[in-house]
Amino acid sequence: MRPDVAVVDLDCPGASAALLVDTDAARPLPRSTPLLVLARADAPGSLRRAFLTQAQGYVDKDGSPARLVRAIGRVAAGERSIDATLASAFMEADPMPLSPRELSVLARAAEGDSIAEIARTLHLASGTVRNYMAAVTRKTGARNRIDAIRISRRAGWV
Repeated sequence: MRPDVAVVDLDCPGASAALLVDTDAARPLPRSTPLLVLARADAPGSLRRAFLTQAQGYVDKDGSPARLVRAIGRVAAGERSIDATLASAFMEADPMPLSPRELSVLARAAEGDSIAEIARTLHLASGTVRNYMAAVTRKTGARNRIDAIRISRRAGWV
């Protein structure tokens, strides 16, 4: 299928792992598919994550259905759409310390994938995945992978 617009709620399990993958082979949608993200104003980390997906539109999850329909129409027409309620939350979002690749590795780990599964999915060597996980652990100030996932979830990055 080639959808006109993909609407994704990054709070749903598996969404961030599927959409933050930065290799075309593992990404479930073609890069040409415009992405509209549902987000909450009280979760600036989620907005930062959405920004990294290069979404064309951002809709407040607490907004009206009519607002979502209008945003889908705008994004389908090639325009950007950002809810006014999310604009200030965008400015408040902490800078993302992780690179897109580190984030994609962490998102897969947060879904419970093993090092081998992450390597296979992202077309990396297992040692490279371990290196990315070590960088994630260091950058988040975590003690281990589980702590890095916990910290990143609390910040809204995964």
